Amino acid sequence: MLALAPDDASRKAGSKLGAAGPWSEAGSSQEGTVWGLCRGSGGKPYRTVVDVADAAGPAYKCSCPSRKFPCKHALGLLLLWAGADPVVPPGKAPDWAAQWIDGRRQRTQERQRTAAAPAAPAADPDAARRRAERRAERISAGAAELEQRLTDLLRGGLATAEREGAGLWEETAARMVDAQAPGLAARVRELGTIPASGPGWPVRLLEECALLHLLDRGWLRRAELPDGLAATVRSRVGLPGSPDGPPLRDRWLVLAQYDTSDARLTTRRIWLYGEKSGRTALLLSYGAAGRAPELALPVGLALDAEVSAYPGAGQLRAALGDRTAAPASTTSRPPGVTTSEATARYGEALREDPWLESYPVTLGRVIPVPADRDTWQLADADTDLALPIARSAQSRPGLWRLVALSGGAPVTVFGECGHRGFTPLTAWQDDEGEAIPLC
Repeated sequence: MLALAPDDASRKAGSKLGAAGPWSEAGSSQEGTVWGLCRGSGGKPYRTVVDVADAAGPAYKCSCPSRKFPCKHALGLLLLWAGADPVVPPGKAPDWAAQWIDGRRQRTQERQRTAAAPAAPAADPDAARRRAERRAERISAGAAELEQRLTDLLRGGLATAEREGAGLWEETAARMVDAQAPGLAARVRELGTIPASGPGWPVRLLEECALLHLLDRGWLRRAELPDGLAATVRSRVGLPGSPDGPPLRDRWLVLAQYDTSDARLTTRRIWLYGEKSGRTALLLSYGAAGRAPELALPVGLALDAEVSAYPGAGQLRAALGDRTAAPASTTSRPPGVTTSEATARYGEALREDPWLESYPVTLGRVIPVPADRDTWQLADADTDLALPIARSAQSRPGLWRLVALSGGAPVTVFGECGHRGFTPLTAWQDDEGEAIPLC
């Protein structure tokens, strides 16, 4: 239940509400719904209801003003229910809970009917083709303009980037948005954060400019590329795609789930591992800024389901299809590799996708140890090799959770291995231990 929490603060607050004291009129149904009234700071108690039977994952409704999903009241109610406390007896849902539950059931049935219905033919295939061609022309014009700006930057010297500030990059990114190339716009904005960002920034800027130049040239000469690499270029530029791979049925282990947010969007990443196929798949789902996406698969679950891959060479993104059984807890995990094998896998993946920031791997028998006063690394227990932990993960609570879990002994760690280091996401203490989320 605590694995459903969107952050540590919600986890702690929800744990405090997992007792009978603040709750009244709580109950549950055989269909998998739980409800109750939670006393808060106001005059009226908060109405909380949770539906754990939905095929898309748990859903929550609470009258509190929190914008987190699930909120602390929903977490507390689930903990109370999971503890088999008599304060949550079986019964009939009150009208306010039943109305929401019935509405969800109806919407789920409508989505299933829509998915089962044959797809309507395109109203005008020629018009759709012309729109795609016009967008491709605009992207090509934007890529050509970006090439000229990169040329001007290198001709004038990288020092000019520090003097001109972020305004140049923001204006260039806006031009890429106008060209309908959001992928190029995002990379341009990243360039704007590099100048004066610390020792060695000119080298980092040159490296990122080279990758952006490579993406530009890949788009402008996409007709000459192999189909898989051309699809990767289209995806990196920002053109939307849809899963086109054959459905792969397997027992998928949920290895990690974490959210990233910006001013417009919350993106949830869920990593899966197929026990039979040995494949790793990435599920992406989105929610409005400040709101969690609907799809939730807590770490440590296994589900029998189908996934379909998106196009692109080396791409791991997939879409979740039909599920043949309800998710269940498991202590299974992927086989671990050494730190040298992890970097080799990342290198192989870069051959397929040169713009890849990181690659998912499971490290076996590693020990978190300090590299120096401010940084940590994961050392192989059986060799003298180690992987640095990414700086972005150094200050996260998950790092200290990993250190405490290890206690100086080898652990198994799943995470993302990239040019900035290794980001730990999940760990197992021993062969029979449960998965411990680190993010």
